[in-house]
Parts: sequence; C-alpha cells; structure tokens
Amino acid sequence: MHILIVADCVIPVIKYGGIERMIWWLGKNLTQRGHIVSYIVRKGSSCPFAKLYELRKDIPFQQQIPAGIDVVHYNGYADGDIKKPFIVTEHGNMNDTSVKFHPNSVFVSQNHAHRFGSTTFVYNGLDFDDYENPDFNKKRSYAHFLADASWKVKNVKGAIKIAKKAHEKLAVLGGVRFNFNMGIRITLDTHVQFYGNVGGHEKMQLLNGSKALIFPVLWHEPFGIAIIESMYYGCPVLGTPYGSLPELVNKEVGFLSNSYSELANALKNIGQFNAKHCHDYVVEYFSAKAMTEKYIGMYEKVLNGEQLNSKAPQLIEASPKYLEMVD
Repeated sequence: MHILIVADCVIPVIKYGGIERMIWWLGKNLTQRGHIVSYIVRKGSSCPFAKLYELRKDIPFQQQIPAGIDVVHYNGYADGDIKKPFIVTEHGNMNDTSVKFHPNSVFVSQNHAHRFGSTTFVYNGLDFDDYENPDFNKKRSYAHFLADASWKVKNVKGAIKIAKKAHEKLAVLGGVRFNFNMGIRITLDTHVQFYGNVGGHEKMQLLNGSKALIFPVLWHEPFGIAIIESMYYGCPVLGTPYGSLPELVNKEVGFLSNSYSELANALKNIGQFNAKHCHDYVVEYFSAKAMTEKYIGMYEKVLNGEQLNSKAPQLIEASPKYLEMVD
C-alpha cells in the first residue's frame, strides 16, 4: 500500500509532541513492513524514509493528494470531501455533543472511543529503538510529573501536593516554576525541581532516576503517552481513575484514586511495585509495531469499502471542566 499520513504539525519532534511522534513511528514501521509512506505536514519538516509534501491551507486538500496514494490517514486534521479511502485518528478531547465525527474515525483508547459511542480504537505505541535502555539498578530518588504543565487539566499543582504529602522530591518535566499564563503561578516549594520541556537523553535519564509518575489528571485522558514512557523506564503510575487510565494502569503497575491522601500513601509505599514488570508490560502491549498492525487492519477495511463505525461517532455526554479530586 501507499499510505498518505496527514497532520498539521512539523516532524520530527525532539521534545514535546505526542501526535508528531506517533505518526513518525507509524510511518517508519509501515516502511519497514514494505509499504510506501508519504506525509503532508507543515513546512520545515524532514524525514529520511518518506516523501514530504507541505500542508497548504490556501488550496483544496483534494488537489494536494499525490498520485498513487491508496489510503489517506488523517490525524486530527480532516478537511474537505476526498475521493480516496481514508481514516481519521482523533487524538484529543472535545466537549461538544452536537458534533458528529466521520464513520471512519479511530480513537486512541477504549474509553476514548466509548465516550463517543464507538468501539474503534488503536492504542498508541512506542518505538523502542528511539529509547535508551532502562537501568533497573540505578538509585531512584524522586518522583516525576510528565505533561504540559500549562494545561490545568494535567494538574501539576496536584502532583506537587501529592509529593509534598509523601515527603518526596518531585521532578516536573514539561513545566516551569514561574508561569504567568496560569494566573502568575509561582511555585516556591524547595522539594520541586522544574526541567521545562526536556527531550532526548536528558528526559530518558530523568525518567530512569524516578520512583514513579504522578499523573493526577482532572479530565478524561484520551491515552497518555507519558504513562507508557514512564512505565518503560520502570516507573509505576499514580494517577486518577479517569479516561484511559483504568485500562492502561492495572494494580501491578500502578495505583489510581481521586484522593490526594491515598495517592500520597501509595507513593510512600512505592516499593510494592516491580520496575522490571512495569517495563515488560509496556514492551508486550504498547509497541509501535502493535500499533502499526492495528492501523494496517483499518486501512484494509476502508480499502474494501467498509466503514470503521456503523454510525457517525458523537460525544454522548459532556464532562465538567475539571473532574473531582478530594483530600
């Protein structure tokens, strides 16, 4: 097959960027399986294994599709009525119950799909070739938070509170101590260290030195790449029971609660979890190879004229702006 992957972003990404990494790993694994891959992405992109085309907003998308394409794979960007078979991966959340998605929509977790009345989903997966090997003998002296801390739903304040209750140090990956966009948030806690949007070797070393990921999100997380990245480095996950978390985080690799005190207590007793088991769990269930296999099945369905959903997915029920947490 010749697959055209479309996303309104620049590839590759070095630091923060979940969609960018997923479409990169998907394209790489597709080419390794003998398929041809092209991308339509933003200007400034580069790729050694696929041909790139610049995403244009000034001309109809149908006119931008190169010759010889068999199937188009949109990623959070679908514009216009195209004649080629296609699928659309919805990576994010929305809270509008009036919007109908295309019947060929794919979601990124079972919960994500269920909230839109669908059963069609593909888990994101890591390309382990892009990660340094974990060191399970390394001393682990802090917990970490990994997300864009400027999003209030990611709840960096909650992560800081949990670490403080447990008398543990916290490394914040994806945030800064002074954030004027969040109402002049100034965090002065001395047990917290902010690293900003780290990537590459620095990020992997920080994950490998952590006891646990603290992930007290206040929304229904669609998937959460931070979860599987952290577990790959042996970090159990302490988070809220919202969105994808209950299906990704079982009792052997983490603990879920909407109570700050219960999560802090779990952090105090983090030794009950086995770092190697967390790693092995991700390798078995959340690889880019497994993700690619699932998407190939989706491509084959639409090429055969089938729809991925029997009806257009639509949000069943709107959620509150912030989900509940208690002390």
